[in-house]
Amino acid sequence: MSASGRGSDLVPPPEGVRAAKPTPLLLQGQDYLFRTHPQCLDFQEKVHSLGVVDEGDGEPVPCVLVLARSADMEMNELSIALAERGIRMARIDADRCVDLPLTVYTDTPLLELDRWLLRPVLVWRRHFELAALPVEPGTLAAAYAADQWGAVANWLSTRGDWAHVNPVRHTAHLDRLTQLADAAAFGLAVPRTAVTTRPGRTRPGGGRCIVKTTGRHLLEPRPGVQHGLFPRPLETHRAGDAPEPAPVIVQQYVGADTELRIFVVGERCLAYQVDKLDPAQLWVDPDAVRVTPVEVPHGLAGRLRALARHWRLQVAAFDLLVAGGEHVFLEVNVNCDWRWFEHRAGDERVSDAVHDWVAGRFEELLGAGQGR
Repeated sequence: MSASGRGSDLVPPPEGVRAAKPTPLLLQGQDYLFRTHPQCLDFQEKVHSLGVVDEGDGEPVPCVLVLARSADMEMNELSIALAERGIRMARIDADRCVDLPLTVYTDTPLLELDRWLLRPVLVWRRHFELAALPVEPGTLAAAYAADQWGAVANWLSTRGDWAHVNPVRHTAHLDRLTQLADAAAFGLAVPRTAVTTRPGRTRPGGGRCIVKTTGRHLLEPRPGVQHGLFPRPLETHRAGDAPEPAPVIVQQYVGADTELRIFVVGERCLAYQVDKLDPAQLWVDPDAVRVTPVEVPHGLAGRLRALARHWRLQVAAFDLLVAGGEHVFLEVNVNCDWRWFEHRAGDERVSDAVHDWVAGRFEELLGAGQGR
């Protein structure tokens, strides 16, 4: 017992010894770990590397350029779908780009990728994260590579010579707090929300609360190793008054009948009902999640399309709760992945819509002379 009689936990540490800081809330009990391997899974890249494709007459080939990572299976499927339509797709993967033979011409909308001369018509950046670069974290060489690739990828993702899917110039600033404010302005219900480094003191709405990351759901401290930061109930007895090392979102808990994941592709809205017991169950126990294709209520579809246009998103996923007949907006996912939902629901509606939209947009731009 200490001199005050209140318990040994109040005894200060010995001189020169720092007290251990508590583990951040969103890192407590997280057992989600995903490892990716930097290997080519892209159909068009493999076919072109084998030399079985006519090299043409040396003129630039109009293409869809994708900045992604090798594990982006949505883009691997898009490569096949575009090949079936006779559309060239090329890609730069963050986890395979360190030794990539690449030359970008700054005075013309052309680039050389390996031995191919390409003219991007439509550019889509998805999951191109600098943390995935295959370099040794914390080294000068890693900082050098990340800085150079970051500058070039940002330039490719914003250059005005070609069109973009979900333009980075706009979506880079589409944080969760901006999303909530805009959704409310467009007539959607949103949970009471606060941002704080003292979650134990904060109760938006006065009752049960959820803690969420203000940033990304996945952290990649080492290339190819991702850790999840998923929503979790705020447990007062565990949070106490300990400060967090960075601000987190504390949000009013909304008792919901079910959850909706609604994909907006162009002007189409495609919805799935998602039934789960826990906010993180989608990632930590996906086999227990039930996904069912459903129709989107007309009034809700109009609001989501209007929001997507406001945010200049062509392909996006909206997460909403259904509570007492009301639709409560949670967030929009710009780098939306749809194959898992399709697999669980047993359909390919979103894939078909995305493939058709990208091919149609490419042909529209090509016809307008942008790819020539």
